[in-house]
Amino acid sequence: MKDQEKTKEQLIAELVAIRQQVDVLEALQIQHQQTEQALRETNDRFRLLVENVQDYAIFTLDSNGYIDSWNIGAEKILGYQEAEILGQHASCLFTPEDREKGKDDQELQKAIEESRSLDERWHIRKDGTRFWACGILTALRDETGSLRGFAKIMRDMTDRKRAEQQIQQQAALLDVTTDAILVQDSSDRVLFWNKGAERLYGLPAESVLGLNVNELLYGKVPPPLRDIRQSIAKKGSWQGELHQVCNNGQKIIVASRWILISDFEGHSQSILVVNTDITEKKQLETQFLQAQRLESLGTLASGMAHDLNNVLSPILMAVQLLMMKNPDEQSQRLLQRVENNAKRGAALVRQVLSFARGFEGEHTILQLKSLIIEIEQLVKQTFPKNIKVYTSIPDDLYPVSGNATQLYQVLINLVLNARDAMPNGGTLSICAKNLLIDDEYARKHIKACVGSYILLCVSDTGSGMSSEILERIFEPFFTTKEVGQGTGLGLSTVMGIVKSHSGFLKVESSVGQGTQFKVYLKAVEQTQMQPIQDIKLPSGQGEWILVVDDETPILEVTQTALELYNYKVLTTSDGNRAITLYLEHRDQISVVLVDMTMPSMDGSTIIRTLQTINPQVKIIATSGLSSNRHLAQTTGNNVKTFLSKPFTADELLNTIHSVLHMN
Repeated sequence: MKDQEKTKEQLIAELVAIRQQVDVLEALQIQHQQTEQALRETNDRFRLLVENVQDYAIFTLDSNGYIDSWNIGAEKILGYQEAEILGQHASCLFTPEDREKGKDDQELQKAIEESRSLDERWHIRKDGTRFWACGILTALRDETGSLRGFAKIMRDMTDRKRAEQQIQQQAALLDVTTDAILVQDSSDRVLFWNKGAERLYGLPAESVLGLNVNELLYGKVPPPLRDIRQSIAKKGSWQGELHQVCNNGQKIIVASRWILISDFEGHSQSILVVNTDITEKKQLETQFLQAQRLESLGTLASGMAHDLNNVLSPILMAVQLLMMKNPDEQSQRLLQRVENNAKRGAALVRQVLSFARGFEGEHTILQLKSLIIEIEQLVKQTFPKNIKVYTSIPDDLYPVSGNATQLYQVLINLVLNARDAMPNGGTLSICAKNLLIDDEYARKHIKACVGSYILLCVSDTGSGMSSEILERIFEPFFTTKEVGQGTGLGLSTVMGIVKSHSGFLKVESSVGQGTQFKVYLKAVEQTQMQPIQDIKLPSGQGEWILVVDDETPILEVTQTALELYNYKVLTTSDGNRAITLYLEHRDQISVVLVDMTMPSMDGSTIIRTLQTINPQVKIIATSGLSSNRHLAQTTGNNVKTFLSKPFTADELLNTIHSVLHMN
């Protein structure tokens, strides 16, 4: 009985335990149902989210790569509606060239092997347009690891791609430009250095990044950083000219523009610097300004020379007449000294005129070799023995068109300067060679033209010149010599003569290293030597000469000289009176001597009036300005010759005799 009761209790306990387990199972079932419901709701929300995302194309593929789902974002980005794309292979979204290369299959294979595949490439829309997309393809597997399909997410990155391409193009432009472009931080450390900077300064970018730009480009002469930084802080930019030094030590001038670069919050971040090399431009500007300055001084000097020539003309003629009348030794000695000083003054005036307008003597075809040999002999005979002379002249040296006397003066002035620069001796070199100037050289030198030239170099090993002196050596009356040792017109004369020969001049010098002058003269093809004729001093045969000049001393001395040599002379200082005298003595007057710069009625008007009276009249034009030679020539064939003041009695007599016996 007792065993039966225990069995009954055990059955009840077991029933209770079973009931509890049933309750647990029911609770678990309810929880499972709730979890499934939540999962379904989550899946529905995720599906709705995926389907309605418009910025991303999200779609799935079966295990063979065929599309089996398609969201709204895919419709927007790729242009296909869900109904028309489902069942198509994903390769239709690839470009033809990528399909030919098998990129579509490679992407699927990579996702299978590595679980996912990331790529950025061009894709094709339904309408055939291309877009750049970033995509992730993920392999989908079940619990057993079997492949169930693929999921792909794509985003249109075309705008970013185009922006990157634009940045790359701009970066390429930064490297193509000849300007040096660099970026420096607030501590002047280089952050960016383009190809233009590499070319200009001779420093590769990898060698300068992080270095102090001031130490790299300015050497011992730092830029005006204080002014630059104040301008940048106030205006955000600065521009001006800076002197810089390249890696090879060459000094350059740049037009520099500095621009402040700020971050998105407006904080100063760095400075963009753009430097343009204007060294060549500044050199040409300097040459142009110097030419303008010399031209202005030349106009002033020309007027002075005219007045001085009028003063010197009667002195020179009077001295020669006095020497004829006073043959005693003391008189001859004193008069010779006066004549020498007057001629020295006349030579000084000619130098002034050559500087002002260039010599206008007759040009013939010349060989410079003979001039150089003559100068060499003169130097060896007259220069100190501690100065050695070296010459180099090729046998095939081109001829030039020029005036032998003027080119001789160029050489004399240059070798004299070389001698004075070597008081303790040295070497004087005179070299000539043929030279062909090309477009590039002509572009850099304002006076040069493309063609054949003779390059004449005169070099010395003397004291040399500083850059400050070098800038002024061609200025008239500028000299570094002691008082009484030089006029300061030697190199101005050289410059004037070279310019009158359509040439140009360069000079290189440094203190203690000597000086080299380079004279460039245009070459010609043919050669022709001009014979020199000696004309004896003639006397007249009682011919009448009418002299017209506004300077009374010139009239008086000219009359004395002509009468001394058997001429009859009429003089006047007035143009109207000259016409009257010619009308009265037309049949007796053989030659008219006319000054071109007469007051009231100038020389040109007098000449034209005389030609109207007598078309056969013979006229000699005179002037203290060599530029009036052309003016006289334009008045007609009656002007037989031009006599430059100051002239001697010998020159006057020879000229009149030549005109009288002219056919």
